[in-house]
Amino acid sequence: MNAPVPKAPMLSVREALDFLLEAARPVEQVETIPTLEANGRVLAADQLATIDVPSADNTQMDGYAVRAEDCANGSATLKVSQRIPAGSVGHELEPGTAARIFTGALIPPSADAVVMQEQAEAVGDSVTIHHAPRAGEWIRRKGEDISSGAVILPAGSRLRSQELGLAASVGLASLPVRRRLRVAVFFTGDELTMPGDVPPEGLKPGAIYNSNRFTLRGLLENFGCEISDFGIVPDSLQATRATLREAARENDLIITSGGVSVGEEDHIKPAVEAEGRLSMWQIAVKPGKPLAFGEVRRDGGSAFFLGLPGNPVSSFVTFLLFVRPFLLRLQGVTGQVEPQGYTVRADFELPKGDRRNEFLRARLNAGGGLDLFPNQSSGVLTSTVWGDGLVDNPAGNRIAAGDLVRFIPFAELQY
Repeated sequence: MNAPVPKAPMLSVREALDFLLEAARPVEQVETIPTLEANGRVLAADQLATIDVPSADNTQMDGYAVRAEDCANGSATLKVSQRIPAGSVGHELEPGTAARIFTGALIPPSADAVVMQEQAEAVGDSVTIHHAPRAGEWIRRKGEDISSGAVILPAGSRLRSQELGLAASVGLASLPVRRRLRVAVFFTGDELTMPGDVPPEGLKPGAIYNSNRFTLRGLLENFGCEISDFGIVPDSLQATRATLREAARENDLIITSGGVSVGEEDHIKPAVEAEGRLSMWQIAVKPGKPLAFGEVRRDGGSAFFLGLPGNPVSSFVTFLLFVRPFLLRLQGVTGQVEPQGYTVRADFELPKGDRRNEFLRARLNAGGGLDLFPNQSSGVLTSTVWGDGLVDNPAGNRIAAGDLVRFIPFAELQY
């Protein structure tokens, strides 16, 4: 009698993530688009400043431009010799005089300090300065933010509102970016139906609404992907293979939900193996565990494939942990793609740790600690709406109230 084949050990979250990131091939096509339209895109080339910012010394405050030596005694009355609003250029400041100046205006020659208006008292055409300014006070120096020729945005940067503002500050009206990632999605399971197709009272026994379609599409939209949605695919090998072939034709990545187990009605594994190659992973993660990764052939290349679990929380969490960083690498992001975690106090108890790395839905409370959603089942989607993020709890770890835990906010995971 043959000895039973031992099960392969489950991969750790770290091992699975490292494998995915190593396999990722960023899209190569580049397009130049208006800076105003580049939010969320990934920069394809370093961007250099062609000017200094500020372009000249200017004031940070409304007040009076002075020569510091004229005000050294802490109470000096000076003639106001000129008025310099932002956008105007003043003339050289004579000794014993002050210039009325407004935020952003250029510092006139010979002035070396600005006194804020709250420290001055104007009477007629004179002003009394009740302050002894130091040289350079309230002056923004030429180039102190950006020097001409400096790299202000490196290639591989994912552009947010602040990056767009920085690009605009040096006059960059357009930016070279990698094209949008094309992602196909479909969902397997004859039990699935769409909201609106059947009213709740008309659902057949065992039928469920396809919530994963809405969750995964929303996540992909957050990352600026071009989505091809093939909807619900019947539970048959032939239908699954046909959909894979069509999805691979024009897309960089195919994501499915459900059907990644090894039951008779789970056709993802044989379908992907027939149309390409597949690695089926058991990952030591909860919720989650089954994850499929591979490629589907097409003429001249292939599309990546990721098969997620069907349970709604499992699908959501595995997307955040594995698909998100993989997507960012495919989009061309070269820097950190893993989320930032924060050390936060647990205001709950977990008397027994799981054998897998758990990601627990939790919410910040008014005291700065974390409360735990009472039902951590992989089917309880309300926990993802109630919670503010995930507690990353190592395998076998028990949590007592007051312990410090690693908390990853959803804000770090969904964008």
